[in-house]
Amino acid sequence: MRLHDDEPWMEEGDVVALTDVVDRLLSKSRPHTGPFLIALDGRSASGKTTLAARLASVTPGTVVVHTDDIAWCHSRFGWDDLLIDGIIEPLRRGEMVDYRPPAWDARGREGSITVPAHASVVVIEGVGAGRATIAHAVDAVIWLQSDLDEAEARDRDRVAAGEIDQLGYEGWMAEEIPFQAEQRTWERAHAVVSGSPTVAYDPATELVLSRLTR
Repeated sequence: MRLHDDEPWMEEGDVVALTDVVDRLLSKSRPHTGPFLIALDGRSASGKTTLAARLASVTPGTVVVHTDDIAWCHSRFGWDDLLIDGIIEPLRRGEMVDYRPPAWDARGREGSITVPAHASVVVIEGVGAGRATIAHAVDAVIWLQSDLDEAEARDRDRVAAGEIDQLGYEGWMAEEIPFQAEQRTWERAHAVVSGSPTVAYDPATELVLSRLTR
């Protein structure tokens, strides 16, 4: 596996059922009220959105919040205050979320980011979701470790398909690489998941873990 120089390789460990990982995370003691908040972080094209959907599929009452929606036309990484004020704090107060980030109003984007008050788990996925300014406000952090060659190939495919443009991609990576090097979210993660497993496993029901703590 090829990684950025600042990120240590974490040897693959056990193949574990998705439900077991979720159950162990939810068993953590926590000081917070409201739904259990999981921050799912990793590098660009590491598979965070897919993993978030898989976690939600095995946990009834789970809602996924994408940080890309909060960051939209605002800032690549300067949105942590919006996430805390607009999403996390209302959930901690037992309120439903019906949030429109400022750029949505300024640019006429329709809809809103919604989370019902009765949600049992909220997975916040995106690059920077587990940063230091957010980690204290959530109940668990997952780091998805990915092979750099594989992630770059996925991003090239996205550029070729017109999902993102080349200049936008280059600008994003120019900010993401030093941002992740500074944050080192893998060091505070409660679970580190292999995004490029070399062992046999069932992607629908299992994960390959490098580390899981209570």
